[in-house]
Order: sequence, then structure tokens, then C-alpha cells
Amino acid sequence: MAFTARGKTQTALSDINITPLVDVVLVLLLIFMLTAPVLQSGVQVAVPHTRMVNQLTEVHLVVTIDKDQNVFLQDKPVNIHDLSSILAANPKNEKKVIYVRADEAVPFGAFASVMDAVKQAGISNISIVTQPLQK
Repeated sequence: MAFTARGKTQTALSDINITPLVDVVLVLLLIFMLTAPVLQSGVQVAVPHTRMVNQLTEVHLVVTIDKDQNVFLQDKPVNIHDLSSILAANPKNEKKVIYVRADEAVPFGAFASVMDAVKQAGISNISIVTQPLQK
């Protein structure tokens, strides 16, 4: 402590500036919010590229068709004939929303049979996952 001419002590300013910390935390939160839906499905699929792509903001069920026409619900392989009954009995899907990811090499017939199984489960809100075109 240092005494001044008037007899009062001077103290060092030791407040932490919280603004940069909040900025960094908000940026990290935004990054995790944008990348978390992409990381929810572990099956590697080369999805088609389109001009219009909406970012996934909520976690929903994902049906994936790989290039060998294997069908997965989230990360677990399922039989195409059992898919509609599994989806209808799934308690996680209260909103009746599902994302369908298919490899570029999947024939349309396999894709159509998965779409038919999803519709048989009573799910009408179906989104097809794509990637943006490279510039």
C-alpha cells in the first residue's frame, strides 16, 4: 500500500473484465450448437450436394442408407421390413419428425422403400439431408 499526501491509501484495480470471456463462451456455444447435429449419426455417408441447405438445429431420429443399401436408425443397423414398426414404437419421436440420409450411390428404389417404411410408421414430416455445393 502506498500512502498519498492526504493520508489515504491507493489500491490496485483488480476487477476482471468479463466481456471477452462472455464473447468467447458464446462463440464456443454457437460452434457446438451447429456441429452437434452433424455428429449425431456415426455412419459415414456421402450425401448429395444441393444449393439450398438448412442447418439442423434440433436432435431428431436419423435413418441412414449407406452405399451398400444397409439401413441404420441412428447408428444401429435395422432391417428394412422392421423399420416402420420400430419407428412407430419409438418414444423419442413424439413430434413425428425424421431425417433421411442416403449415399449418392444408393439407387432410387432403395430410397423409395425406406421412404415408404417411414410413411407407414405415421411420420409425415420427413427431411432429406444434403450438403451444400462447393463454390
